[in-house]
Amino acid sequence: MENSVLKKPERFLALDVFRGLTVALMIIVNTPGTGAKIYSYFIHVQWFGFSLADLVFPSFLFAVGNAMSFSMKKMKVAPPSEVWKKIIKRTLIIFLLGYLMYWFPFLTFGDDGSFILKPISETRIMGVLQRIALCYFFASVIFYYLSEKTALIVSGVILLAYWAILYVFGEKGAELEMATNAAAKFDLSILGIGHIYKKDSIPFDPEGILSTLPAIVNVIAGYIAGIFIQKKGKSFEGIASLLIIGFLLTSLALWWDLIFPISKKLWTSPFVLYTVGLDLSIMAVLIWLIELKNIKYGVSFFDVFGKNPLFIYLFSELFYVTLRLIPVSEGLDAFEWVSEKVFQNIFLGSFGSLLTAIAYLLVCWLLGWILHRKRIYIKI
Repeated sequence: MENSVLKKPERFLALDVFRGLTVALMIIVNTPGTGAKIYSYFIHVQWFGFSLADLVFPSFLFAVGNAMSFSMKKMKVAPPSEVWKKIIKRTLIIFLLGYLMYWFPFLTFGDDGSFILKPISETRIMGVLQRIALCYFFASVIFYYLSEKTALIVSGVILLAYWAILYVFGEKGAELEMATNAAAKFDLSILGIGHIYKKDSIPFDPEGILSTLPAIVNVIAGYIAGIFIQKKGKSFEGIASLLIIGFLLTSLALWWDLIFPISKKLWTSPFVLYTVGLDLSIMAVLIWLIELKNIKYGVSFFDVFGKNPLFIYLFSELFYVTLRLIPVSEGLDAFEWVSEKVFQNIFLGSFGSLLTAIAYLLVCWLLGWILHRKRIYIKI
């Protein structure tokens, strides 16, 4: 007789579309066309505040939690040694891929024009995939050993503790400034200036070690939402509950923002609540449209991204870096040439910049479509 615990859980197309939509938006945000500024809502806020671009990464973490809510059922009945092996293996693979992505293309030009190995001492250690790996690890351990109710309590403790850490260990009077906050000081002391992000106004890593702590809550929230959706998702009651909780969390975040500002780069506690609230609301709308109203127009497009999300994201980053290394003409690289000589000549300004990003998105989608058509799903 088949154990009911081991039965394959019902899949929700809305969850795959949510994940795919997040990957698509992430690619657009990361690869804006050159020659003109892209629309402001596709640009990360400099420090305090919020834009559409700031919703992308936390939504990806939320989607990681969604996926875990399906896979954890098998892990719950597996031996601890097997579970730990799987968790550690996946964590290390994702983290290493993220590290290699920032080290790519591994070689640089020496003073004499020859190729030399890009110094490891100058390679960024933390990053997007690295944060995903660490959040996956801690969330997996939490849900393997603790109940969902306890995980909610842990989440509250994490958010309050991070708030306290920033104010207690930050520089007095400048606790939340980029150069003097506790997260920046911690990252510099542990990683050193050679291994952190340097493309901001000052060396500061928006995916640093300490600020990864509250990001774990985004995965926890995604997991709990996934469990709830599996139980009550395909009902008006379930959708209403998601919308109400989403509204309450965003409202609480905006109140908290009055004394502890929303900041994606610092990943403040109200930022976590705000993004989780928005994700719950978006998820509710997708479930209503796709699962209840059975509206499938355009769904397959985003579903393609949702089938191989981490692989397509990794490809989008590496291919973009490669294009930026290929000189074409007039001092432009391959990506710049397409953006400025093609799209900017058709649609001048921000719209042309956006079309460049969309064209690049379609290239990534084509890869995903080929993999999906051949039923190749690369699990990272």
